[in-house]
Order: sequence, then structure tokens, then C-alpha cells
Amino acid sequence: MRALVLASSLAAANIRNCMAPWFWYAVAAAVLYGAHQIFTRLASEHIGDGVGGFVVEGIAALSILGYLGFLWFTGRWEQKFSWVGFNYSALTGICVGAGTIAFFLLFQRGGPLSAVPAILAGGAAIMAVAGILFFQEPTSWQRLLGIALAIAGLFLLRR
Repeated sequence: MRALVLASSLAAANIRNCMAPWFWYAVAAAVLYGAHQIFTRLASEHIGDGVGGFVVEGIAALSILGYLGFLWFTGRWEQKFSWVGFNYSALTGICVGAGTIAFFLLFQRGGPLSAVPAILAGGAAIMAVAGILFFQEPTSWQRLLGIALAIAGLFLLRR
């Protein structure tokens, strides 16, 4: 029995060592953003794009405020601030708000939920190109193929 526990512990440690420290955050983000699109699709039949977008972003802001309160009251506050960071965050907010409205409009005009992964892959291609061009991230044939396939996926959605 001890050997089984030891082997299990070693296997778990080996798996943890093979994964990037951010991996589980990526899994959580993928699940949450997947749910986000499903709920947006459901809501789009029952609420206008502007009002729906406002509700989505308002509740998101309250969720983040709750997270900040949690950090403050548990003594884990390590939030830095700069005006450059503020400005980039504001631009991010503009993109998220406009993107949320675009998804509401897409669904209200009959766009299928199944198209969302290809749409998000197009965004992923933009991010990958920006990473290579502006952030000096390494490039490989696999990454370039992924970018090309993501763009091809968008073209396949035209009908």
C-alpha cells in the first residue's frame, strides 16, 4: 500500500513538474470564457445588445471588485499601479466591451455558437502575431501553422 501511495505521489509530482506554473489558470480561463459565450448566446435572445453588454460588463466589474475586497481583507493585497498600466487596462476594457456587443449582435443575427471557437482562434492568431512581432516571443513552424489555420478557420465561417 505504501508503494502505491509513493508511486502515486511521484506521478503527481512528475505531472506538476511537466506543466507550466500558469497551466491551471489557462484551464480556468478557457472554461470561464467558454461559459461566457454560452451564456451570451442564451441571453442574446432575451436582451438588447447594449443592455446585455452593460449587464455583462457591470457584473464583471462587481466580480473583480469582490476579488479586490477579498485580497484586501485577507492581507494579500499586492496590487501595483501605474498610469501606463491604467491606460492599457482602459484600452482592454474598450476592446472587451465592444467585443461583448459584437458577440451579442452576432448571436442576435443568427450566428451559431459553434462559430465562436473559430472567431476566438482568429483573435488568438492576432495575439500570436503580436507576441512574435512586438514581444520577441519565439517563433516556430508549429506556431506559424497555428496562425495560418486560425485565419483559414475564419474564412471557412463566411457562409
